[in-house]
Amino acid sequence: MKTDYMVIGRTRNSENILRLIKGIESKGYSCYNFLSKPCTPESKNLPWNEQMDILESYKDFWSNPNYHRHFNDDMDGLKNADTIIMLLPAGMAAHMEAGVSFGLGKKIILIGEVEKPETLYLMFNERYPDIESFLETI
Repeated sequence: MKTDYMVIGRTRNSENILRLIKGIESKGYSCYNFLSKPCTPESKNLPWNEQMDILESYKDFWSNPNYHRHFNDDMDGLKNADTIIMLLPAGMAAHMEAGVSFGLGKKIILIGEVEKPETLYLMFNERYPDIESFLETI
């Protein structure tokens, strides 16, 4: 499904990710929400940090269908969003998604303060110190 935005970030930062998505949607824009589906079917009613603990406990993620579902859904989200927003703190997966987004020619926005700048952070078209500063611009 085509969306205006997709937020990428650390799942354990779900409270802020959801706050950003709600803010985007309150401005009349659509946003892919990777948190709209549970990490695993058996964990759908648990808090996100507990869901992630279960998902990360699987021994063979190469063949686990939950990992494959997340991968496919997130890749579709990246391909179908006009703009990608990385909300810090973000883990390795979100940084990989930012690289994929850059390769896809997407507009990429960074929200948060970078603790250890790297040259590849120059891929971001816009930077904001916090969620509120970004939301004021859309």
